[in-house]
Amino acid sequence: MKYSTRNRGVLLRLILLGLLAGTLAWDLCERLLGNAGLIIDLGIGPVGFDIRVLAVSIYLNPGTLIGIIGGWILFRRL
Repeated sequence: MKYSTRNRGVLLRLILLGLLAGTLAWDLCERLLGNAGLIIDLGIGPVGFDIRVLAVSIYLNPGTLIGIIGGWILFRRL
């Protein structure tokens, strides 16, 4: 699918879903490898914002970037 203002929401949703899925999948892999005795910590601390009422943050890791790229590729294939 080519990017246009009409399908911007679809692109943003796919990128967000890819971001979340990649982050969670990478975290799961790190935990499984940690249980096997191989400790890998490639993550960056929480990135986000805090406005006293609402705090939003996400831990960035290589899975985050892979998920964003996957969301973009999925959008292009639709």
